[in-house]
Amino acid sequence: MTIMNHRLTAVLRTLLGFFFVAGPLAAIFHLSEPVLPPDAAAFVEALAKTGYMMPLLWSTEILAGLMLLSGMLVPVALLLLAPVIVNIAAFHVFLAPGQMGPAVLVVTLELFLAWKYRGSFASLFAPQANPGGPGVATTLKSRAA
Repeated sequence: MTIMNHRLTAVLRTLLGFFFVAGPLAAIFHLSEPVLPPDAAAFVEALAKTGYMMPLLWSTEILAGLMLLSGMLVPVALLLLAPVIVNIAAFHVFLAPGQMGPAVLVVTLELFLAWKYRGSFASLFAPQANPGGPGVATTLKSRAA
């Protein structure tokens, strides 16, 4: 990876991390409350009424956002955010289509970063998973010999 490419990745990783730290904090402290269409508002209200869903969602977003901002465990952060981002996209497609801009940006950033870190995800797509990880099989084979 070239230095310029590395810097671009770091900037976009930081931007995505910022979204997932600032967004939940703004919601928690009621700093910004967007006007939502009725169905979207009802959905958010239903999640809030569970008593656990919004704190779980916000804590997951903040944790993953901090991981992205720090540059530590970035692939784990991207995995944590993947289902959140799918739901953000679905929310905007089906319930709040007039506010698609931020959702498109977040999806684009997630896909870009997932591509950049694709090597970290290779073992997730292995046809036969090794429960001990790639190095364990080699170690066990050498001990058996």
